[in-house]
Amino acid sequence: MIISCNNKVEPILPYYNSANFEPIFIKDKNIVENKIDHKISDFKFINQDNNEITENDISGKIHVANFIFTSCINICPSMTENMKIINNNFKNNPNVMILSYSVMPWIDDTNKLKKFKDFNKIKSTNWHFLTGKKDEIYSLARNSYFVEEELGFNRDSSDFLHTEHFILVDQNKRLRGIYNGTLKLEAKQVVDDINLLLEYENWDNI
Repeated sequence: MIISCNNKVEPILPYYNSANFEPIFIKDKNIVENKIDHKISDFKFINQDNNEITENDISGKIHVANFIFTSCINICPSMTENMKIINNNFKNNPNVMILSYSVMPWIDDTNKLKKFKDFNKIKSTNWHFLTGKKDEIYSLARNSYFVEEELGFNRDSSDFLHTEHFILVDQNKRLRGIYNGTLKLEAKQVVDDINLLLEYENWDNI
């Protein structure tokens, strides 16, 4: 939290600028550009409806990302159920998106992703299930979202990607939160944190 000059306590989320997820607290938007240089890289993937989704679609919007595969029977079902908690709170808000990237894109084509979305009774148009080239998805996951760096070693690009993390990204493509997506309590925290971003931060082009 930050205490302003009028002694009002204003909640603030940290920034994460590196893979060690050391929190950096900044309230002055003029400092952000100079101190926080890590952003989600440009990308281009296809969603369950055969529509192209790129970095332009998330620009100016908050999004939550996770990494799944449709045949997963261990952590993915609970992650999907918990992501529904987030979706149910923001499904009618065009400024919030959910991106679920397949880590088995060679199997999860658009048809399978569509069936997966329908099977889970997900109606939201703001929740996209994405497929594409494996190396591009894995690179984005490990180098932009930092989803596995806490393991303490760098994985080879051929190593299978499997993570329970939800990653919160702000309107300017900067990392603002990492959560255990298998825990309902963590999903509720994501909801609270998104609301903070919506209420207290509406900075453009920083």
